[in-house]
Amino acid sequence: MKKSNYINLSEDTASRIQRDTEAHWENPYRSTDGNIIRRDPSHDIANVQRPAYVRDIEKIMNVPYYNRYSDKTQVFSLVRNDDISRRALHVQYVSRIARNIGRLLGLNIDLIEAIALGHDIGHTPFGHAGERALSKLYHEHTGRYFNHNVHSVRVLDNICCQNLSLQTLDGIICHNGEMEMKEYRPRTDKLTFDGFDDMKEECYTDQSAVGRLIPCTLEGCVVRISDIIAYIGKDRQDAERLRLFDRTPEYSQKKIGTNNAEIINNMIVNIVENSYGKPYLKMDDDYFKELRSAKKENYSHIYGNEKTEAAFKTEIEPMFVELYEELLDQAERMDPDSVFVRHHVNYIDKITRYVHVEHRPYMDNTPDDMVVDYIAGMTDDYFIDLHAYLFPESSHKVRYRGYFDL
Repeated sequence: MKKSNYINLSEDTASRIQRDTEAHWENPYRSTDGNIIRRDPSHDIANVQRPAYVRDIEKIMNVPYYNRYSDKTQVFSLVRNDDISRRALHVQYVSRIARNIGRLLGLNIDLIEAIALGHDIGHTPFGHAGERALSKLYHEHTGRYFNHNVHSVRVLDNICCQNLSLQTLDGIICHNGEMEMKEYRPRTDKLTFDGFDDMKEECYTDQSAVGRLIPCTLEGCVVRISDIIAYIGKDRQDAERLRLFDRTPEYSQKKIGTNNAEIINNMIVNIVENSYGKPYLKMDDDYFKELRSAKKENYSHIYGNEKTEAAFKTEIEPMFVELYEELLDQAERMDPDSVFVRHHVNYIDKITRYVHVEHRPYMDNTPDDMVVDYIAGMTDDYFIDLHAYLFPESSHKVRYRGYFDL
């Protein structure tokens, strides 16, 4: 039986954190509630029972789209098995890991939680495969690109008009967990909504812009690295539960560990050891190299596995095409009896009917943007059901893998 590989904080670091906690030390690099920036500062003013970033947390959790996390693919689609991660569980893991790091470093835990809970709210059904399919269609029609992190901001800021803080929105758009770094240093430019909006728009027009995004807060940096930590080991765990492998792969990591619990524990410890009291997050060279190798091995064994890709390529991707074209036609005609109007436009109207901050009327958006909003907001089951409803004679069908299909 493999020996567990767990490390602990060094005595020096643990003692320092303990002393600083008892002395009520405040990290000079943390984001403070008093510096919060909102589009409309006359609304959502902090008070004792609802501090600044607590308001952001509660706004995110009460947006109707938050419910849809529960039926969106994390990695494995078309699986009926409550032990397999959905996106709802992933964002909770990210929040828990990030708050653990933030607590030890003396950062703003409420801001961290807000970013973590909102970071994937714009994600498509069927995970990153769905994201690629939707971006391809969107680009073919408009020349623009779809990215789930950018769309998460659109959902919260432009569709649901929640008047969230700029710090929270910045952490969400900059969270992209597909790009690991050995050191995370927050941007130092002045934070304004004008600059943020320009940065967001560039992501739609320049495919490489997402790769240049850097959070403006240490809290945003914590969520970004926590996103990677949260899925590396959990995806391996889910793959084992689904019996994806005939034989468990020999993962090569010695320092960070190879299973979920080891990776979470050891990465947190190493980041805190290297980052306490610093204006940046950092990990040791060997930990960074192993984190990168762990991702590569996951891509090789899990994400690129033919069992996970087959159904999407042959069935679901063509269904994306059929749905996009049909919904675009409905969006251009705007027939009040159409599915698009009844189940999307009217849905947005209900969400924003009692929004008190100034916002752009939803119907001012282009038909393509509204179709992308609709598809990206769907859960996996909704997508499948809508396709069956609109295309009852389609040759494209899917079969869910049940509890006993092992």
